[in-house]
Amino acid sequence: MTRQLHDQFAKQYLEELLAPLGQVETSRDVSPEIRQVDVWFVPAASPSTEPQLLGLLGQMASSACSFEPFRNQPKPVDVRNCLLKLYSLHGELLRKARRENDSVSEAELPILWILSPTCSANLLNGFGAKLDSSGNWVKGVYFLPEYQKAALVAINQLPKTEATLWLRIMGSGKTQKQAVREIKALPSNHPFRKNILEIVGKWYINLQTSQNLDEEDREVLMNLSPAYLKWREDTLLEGLQQGLQQGLQQGLQQGLQQGQIQMVENLLRVRFGALDEVLAGAIPSMLRLPSEELIRLLLTLSREELLERFGGGSN
Repeated sequence: MTRQLHDQFAKQYLEELLAPLGQVETSRDVSPEIRQVDVWFVPAASPSTEPQLLGLLGQMASSACSFEPFRNQPKPVDVRNCLLKLYSLHGELLRKARRENDSVSEAELPILWILSPTCSANLLNGFGAKLDSSGNWVKGVYFLPEYQKAALVAINQLPKTEATLWLRIMGSGKTQKQAVREIKALPSNHPFRKNILEIVGKWYINLQTSQNLDEEDREVLMNLSPAYLKWREDTLLEGLQQGLQQGLQQGLQQGLQQGQIQMVENLLRVRFGALDEVLAGAIPSMLRLPSEELIRLLLTLSREELLERFGGGSN
């Protein structure tokens, strides 16, 4: 897995979860020297989703903040670069307030959350990061000294509860594997389940098509595989239901046939990403089979096997 792919996933993932709570901006430029904050968040006065649904992530997003997710444990220089971006952002907000004859209190300045799969004792001690003594934050969240306005989150140390699920998916190894199982097991009506499965599924596809995967990359693929398969299964079933529903609504035989064609087209698009002329030309031959047998073949045969069996416009 390249760092770029991980960053792309993490930004899209956090944006999807945080958008109902407020304004989210990814890759936000800060001056004077242009740098980019990975994810910048400002809570809405009346969010469309209760922050409690996101557990620990919702707790972090209770005030303006920035998120910097890492694929591997950051080096000290990486942490310092994150802090530099935070303080550049602080300066930008303070300058804006002065221009508008306004003020920003210490409590209103945004906090930085550095999300890491692990945090070594050396890293935590080097930055003076400590667990919260008030009992308001779970194990695994280490705060730098108060006025530094930052915290290191060791994802592998977070309790295995639903409240930490949305952060644990960004972990690694066993932590990520367990989180994928939990997301897959969420009830079908869960407000985040469908979209998160889709994002994780697309991350899996991007990784699978990448070149020069190393051992860590292959482990991530194995971790994400159950979520990808569940997303594909759900999407295929949704396509099937849409096609059948169209046929039922139209009622007439012609309408039913059109619904069957739509069903097959939906399944082919989900399986192969697009419906080209060759595949489309094979659909009339496919429709000669009983529905149950056809669906089984559409779910299991490769593109080449389907064309070998049904042809491509020649039948």
